[in-house]
Order: sequence, then structure tokens, then C-alpha cells
Amino acid sequence: MNYHVNEKGFYGGFGGAYIPEMMYQNIEELREKYLDIMNSATFKTEFAQLLRNYVGRPSPLYYAKRMSAHYKTNIYIKREDLNHTGSHKINNTIGQILIARQLGKTRIIAETGAGQHGVATATVCALFGMKCVVYMGSLDVKRQMPNVLRMKMLGADVIPAESGNKTLKDATNEALRDWINNPLDTHYIIGSVVGPHPYPDMVARLQSVISEEIRWQLKEQTGREKPDYVIACVGGGSNAAGAFYHFLEADEVKLVGAEAAGLGVETGETAATLFVGSPGVLHSSLTMLMQTADGQIIEPYSISAGLDYPGIGPQHAYLHKTHRGIYQPVTDKEAVDAAFKLTKLEGIIPALESAHAFALLERIKFKPSDIVVMNLSGRGDKDMQTYIDLMKHEQTK
Repeated sequence: MNYHVNEKGFYGGFGGAYIPEMMYQNIEELREKYLDIMNSATFKTEFAQLLRNYVGRPSPLYYAKRMSAHYKTNIYIKREDLNHTGSHKINNTIGQILIARQLGKTRIIAETGAGQHGVATATVCALFGMKCVVYMGSLDVKRQMPNVLRMKMLGADVIPAESGNKTLKDATNEALRDWINNPLDTHYIIGSVVGPHPYPDMVARLQSVISEEIRWQLKEQTGREKPDYVIACVGGGSNAAGAFYHFLEADEVKLVGAEAAGLGVETGETAATLFVGSPGVLHSSLTMLMQTADGQIIEPYSISAGLDYPGIGPQHAYLHKTHRGIYQPVTDKEAVDAAFKLTKLEGIIPALESAHAFALLERIKFKPSDIVVMNLSGRGDKDMQTYIDLMKHEQTK
């Protein structure tokens, strides 16, 4: 079975480009040219050089000895948190700004939730001397202030979105409006495998460096290219798409995604799209999303700003529908407990987003011989205030 996008931009019945007429020129230009640009020798050379010399790739594949002993299996951690800017997001922004430059664009816009994509976008705009505007929900501005300050220091204009629940969905809405109003000089660097075709495919291809490295790093360390499990958190799903990419056709590799259940899928305070959602169009793509019976978006909730999104990438919706991917909801408490366990066992403080993936280690029954790759998508610096508040709360109980 083919799990990649088809020529019309769909993964099974999910995907496509449901766009207003004002966006057609930009999307069509990108659709016609992105593969030619990405397959060119010039792009491949410059992208590889920047990933190596600027981002710091390859990111390590680390054998977590104490976690392996604790869970009685073999756990390897893909250290995307060690990339420049602190997450996997930089892989995508480097690639997209190279594409934007080839298209003759001089202004970049982006949306961000946890701020990691915003920081990565502001970083590459500084690197290439391009104007940068980042839209961020005003609630996320408050809870991710360190990243807001980084973006501003890098020269970006950070514009708070005040609509809806003032988080990632609303920032994306504002960015799309900007793009419609500025079609000629502006490229929109979407941060995840969401939005109209070709974005889900383009972002997945740029992030596929993660699974490409996992294969040869695992071969070096174990003699095997393929693990038994690849586990990653999923909001829109770009880090998971990158970690899964080169294993999609390898049915013996179990692909596992952790969605943010918030306070629980049954509470209404959740972002577990695949478990409470239904098919519909969100941000110009047909996917699974949280909506009312008459198609109004249900506001999501998660302790992690980067997973606080009412939809999911169309490829993940398809992987879930075909049972190629295994997706499970993880509550705030489970994620926080997993974050503190990783910190104490391995001396690694994860982003709250990434901690959702590590919570699944408590649920899955592994064999002692299994090889389990955890994609650690980001570092926890940005979430320190939340962690401090949680520790204070525990101390006052």
C-alpha cells in the first residue's frame, strides 16, 4: 500500500487543497515547482551543508541505558532537541527558505504554538536577511515568553492572535489572511504537515532527514536498519512524519503516535483529534478535526502549546484509518510524569510536546529484544516555568 501523497495531493481520502481563489496563485506556483527545486543538485547541496554546519546534524541516536533497564527493552532516543534552536523545526525552515528564495520571495510569514517553529523561522530569516512576521496566539505568547523574546531578538515581528482560544489554530488563521493579502513577495513557512497540498508532503520530505539518519545510525550501533517501534508525539505531526517517513513501507516497524488528551478525551478539554474528531476541512486540507455537528471548530486544550491544535496532518489521518499507524491519547498528567521520569533517569529535560511520546513507554508491553526509537522532538527550556509551577504545586500539597 502507498502511504505517500498522490498526484492530486491526497493520502487516501485526506489532504487536497481547499483554497480561496486569492490563494490559488501562491499554492499553484509552489505545487508546480517544489519537487523540481528540492530535487535539484543546487538545493540538495546547500540544504545538506546547512543541516551539517549550521543545524549540527546528524543529531545523535542515543542508547538510553537506564530507561532501557527500567522498561526492560532497548530504548534509543533520537536527539532532535540538540539541533540549533532546540527542536526538529529547523529542518523544515531551512528547506523552505531555500525554496522561497528560488521562488523570488523576500518576505516570510509563519505561525507558531510552542514558539519553536517561530524561533526556527526567525533564525533562518536572520540567516538569509529576509523580513519575518510570526503569528502566535496571545495565550501562547504568555506561556512561551522565552521563545517570544528569542524571536524578537532575531528580528521577527511577533503578532499576537486574539481570536478564538488565542492559540495555534488562531495564529494559523491570521497567517493565512496575511498571505492572501500579500501574494507576490511573501512565502508562508507552515510549520507542520498540515495545510493545503503541497505543504504536508513538502514538510514531511524536509523532516525525513530524521528517519534517514535513524536507519544508518541504528545500523552502526545494532547491525539493523529497522527498529521494532518508532514513537513520536503528534500535534499537526511534522516530527512524527519525519521519524516515520523511511519506515512507512516496512510493515514490521510499528509506527506509534501520541496525541494530547489534555484532561482526558471524555472531558471536552482535549486535543486528541483522532479520538474525538471527524472528517472535515481545516486550514485548506481535508483531515480529521474537532468540530461540532454543524462544522464549527471545537477549541482544543493541552498543557503543551505545540500540540494544542484541533486537527492533524492528513497523512496521519490516513495512517490511522488504514491502521498503519498506532495513535494513542496521552493526558497532561501522563506527559508531565513522563517528563520528570526522563529527566531523572537520563538527565534530559524534554519539551512538554515530546514528553507525550515518552508516556507511551508505560503502556506498551515490549519484548526484551525489541529496539524502540523515541523521537525527542524538542528540549524543555521553553517549558521551564510550567515545570517550576508544577513542582511548586507538588510541594504545597
